[in-house]
Amino acid sequence: MRLRNIPGAEEVIARSAHVVQEEDAAGTWQGRFGNPNPIHIEIGMGKGRFLTELAKRNPQINYVGIERYASVLLRAIEKLDAMETPPQNLRLLRMDAREIEKGFGEGEVSRIYLNFSDPWPKERHAKRRLTSPQFLARYDRILSPDGRIEFKTDNQDLFEFSLESVREAGWKLLAVSRDLHHDEDLMRGNVMTEYEEKFSSLGSPICKLIAVR
Repeated sequence: MRLRNIPGAEEVIARSAHVVQEEDAAGTWQGRFGNPNPIHIEIGMGKGRFLTELAKRNPQINYVGIERYASVLLRAIEKLDAMETPPQNLRLLRMDAREIEKGFGEGEVSRIYLNFSDPWPKERHAKRRLTSPQFLARYDRILSPDGRIEFKTDNQDLFEFSLESVREAGWKLLAVSRDLHHDEDLMRGNVMTEYEEKFSSLGSPICKLIAVR
């Protein structure tokens, strides 16, 4: 995935009050938020629409958006800066998801959101997929005992791969839908991402799964 470099993005990120500057933040989140509320994270948050809306709706939950690319994280920062009152229960963290255990300690996270992740379609890149067995093992270490993963995608091949990965890892599927927007139960409280809105408007069915250990 190659993204256009935006001059000055690194500097904006480095001075933003929304961004936690230290990657080695594991075990520090209660202190950073100043409360013991549950922590929900989105890996690959993009421009931040999904997580910002969740944070506004649920002030009793702390949210952390993780994004690898400076040019994308910059857009999320700009959106928060443009808000009259940005949600105080939302922080941003720039990191590669392969290093997720530096960011969060054992059992520190209650929920992980994966939305329209890069499908990495070539088989030799399968371990890079955010629902691969390698990533599920990382999530297993940072999730609380009753924690869960919620995954949405429009990519049917990635969804089938993800279902198989979850089963092979010994996790349980709480919910599976291959057409989310026509599933009354799963659509209750659904917050759409930018990609979700785009693909749905083009007639592509949205898939969703919820997995627990």
